[in-house]
Amino acid sequence: MAGDNDGAIEAWNTVLFEKFVRFRRIVTDGFAEHGARPLRERPYSAGESVLDVGCGFGDATLVIAEQVGTSGRAIGVDCGAGFIQLAEREAQELALIRPSYFVADAQRDELGGPYDHAFARFGTMFFASPLAALRNVRKSLRTGGELTMVVWRRREDNPWVYEAERAVRSIVPVVDPEASAQVHCGPGPFSMAGADLVSDLLKAAEFTDISLTRTDCDICVGQNTDEAAEFAMALGPAGEIIRLAGSEGERLRPQVSAGLRRLFEQYRRADGSIWASSSSWAVRARRKSSAADLST
Repeated sequence: MAGDNDGAIEAWNTVLFEKFVRFRRIVTDGFAEHGARPLRERPYSAGESVLDVGCGFGDATLVIAEQVGTSGRAIGVDCGAGFIQLAEREAQELALIRPSYFVADAQRDELGGPYDHAFARFGTMFFASPLAALRNVRKSLRTGGELTMVVWRRREDNPWVYEAERAVRSIVPVVDPEASAQVHCGPGPFSMAGADLVSDLLKAAEFTDISLTRTDCDICVGQNTDEAAEFAMALGPAGEIIRLAGSEGERLRPQVSAGLRRLFEQYRRADGSIWASSSSWAVRARRKSSAADLST
């Protein structure tokens, strides 16, 4: 069915989960500043309830749990059962402050609530119908509740992924994801890069007080050029091109690997690690009062 997330959910529960586990240190520690900055600049208060949308490994959910304390609630939701199982298992090791988690498609499933806040660090860019998803998240918030979502800005301001994609495109034939039998992640990491597009989506989903704050920082995408190249070939647009190309992508993998190692050499620091510039939006918006809200 057009507009549903079934294919993307299958991908997040299979091939993408396996790759994210493999490169967990990069996608959590390496990208941490983009999610940490909004949580640091405007921390949640003790006693508040917060839904972490697309929580993945649950590391941001844990930070939120520490902020809201034992009197509050930090709840992570993800469509990937593997992520939730791993996050729940690790949460069992915590003593007092323990977030909770559940599996759901945030675009269409009941999310509980009402919550004081919803947070998402790179968790809202992959919905088949982003408007439906934002409306569903809005429904889970109390009137006046705030959504904060971190999304990547445009490709050109994230050369660690954009230049890798261009390099792979010059070698591997590009297959239309919709024409491939393989599952894929959905619209992709840059689907909410445009400020006007995001603002219009939030307005249509009945949010108000919309603001976007830009974060620019260097991020570590590998401890060396080999790891950075492997990461690019596994995840993101470059990795999707190789995977969707099937056997031809695998045949060209050695050539791609050599090209990516040359590319990432320009970002190598003295200790050998690979750091490149990156850019994201921290988007904030509040649930707008509706006639139904006012009548209760």
